[in-house]
Amino acid sequence: MFELQHPLWLLAWLVLPVVALRPRWSGGRARLLWSALPKGSTGSTWRVRLAWLPEALGLLGLALLIFALARPQLTRRETVVQNEGIDIMLAIDTSGSMDAMDFEVNGREMNRLEVAKLVVGEFIRQRAYDRVGLVVFGEEAFTQAPLTLDHEGLLRFLSNVEIGIAGRSATAVGEAIAVSAARLSRLEAPTKVAIVLTDGRSNAGQVGPIEAAKAAAALGVRVYTIGVGAHSGGNQGGLFGFFRGGGRDEIDEDTLTAVAEATGAQYFRATDTRSLLQIYETIDTLERTTAEVEEHIHRDELFHRALLPGLALILAQLILASTVFRRIP
Repeated sequence: MFELQHPLWLLAWLVLPVVALRPRWSGGRARLLWSALPKGSTGSTWRVRLAWLPEALGLLGLALLIFALARPQLTRRETVVQNEGIDIMLAIDTSGSMDAMDFEVNGREMNRLEVAKLVVGEFIRQRAYDRVGLVVFGEEAFTQAPLTLDHEGLLRFLSNVEIGIAGRSATAVGEAIAVSAARLSRLEAPTKVAIVLTDGRSNAGQVGPIEAAKAAAALGVRVYTIGVGAHSGGNQGGLFGFFRGGGRDEIDEDTLTAVAEATGAQYFRATDTRSLLQIYETIDTLERTTAEVEEHIHRDELFHRALLPGLALILAQLILASTVFRRIP
């Protein structure tokens, strides 16, 4: 990044027009009268046509010297994470019921998955020094993005999540917990957290939620669970707008609560966009990062690139003004 260490010096450029116009304001140079020129001498010489050159070179040189005083620098900032922060796996339900249009953003109806992606994206941006990964689940569960500090890349993976990406017709909550815990167990971190968001009950997969929660607890993983959906259900997407599922009765709150408690975490219920935002803000507060970050700033001085040409131009002005463009008196 290009920076100026002392940018106020550039205000001195305002004086340059005054320096350029000073001879005109003072009435010009003194003149000496001579007898009439010989006949036949017409037009102007190249010296007359280029009489402005020494002064222009001097002004340009002065401008460069002022720029050099402002200390131009090329700055590189390097952030070094001394101790890793929290490892977080975000598991998102992408089954067909997540297409229910019972959430709003700025007065516009949106389905549960769209709102979840917006909220989760903001959560990711708040965890600058934590490794975050993404799991999606429906009929099956798989890792959409592994744990990473490249949050911009992770957000691109999140943007590609859509209804049915892991199957539309079932919800493998237990598999989602198991996949998240397995990913978290592969890397060393002081704290390991999984956040599982769903609007249904586990009805697919080889592993049940409680069994998966016990395994996660044994691996030192806390599993926060979030049930999403309006209490009265919602208008479903899919064929002709009818897709069964998604109301309050579809969320197995007892199981989600048991999963969270088995791992030392909490269960939350989100019935609208605001409550979902508050839930992720609460988790963000509960699971603060322990990362130690140092910023190293490297500066390459560039002032000599303006100083040397500036001095050369002023020297050229002095030489030209006292030789080729010398004036009398």
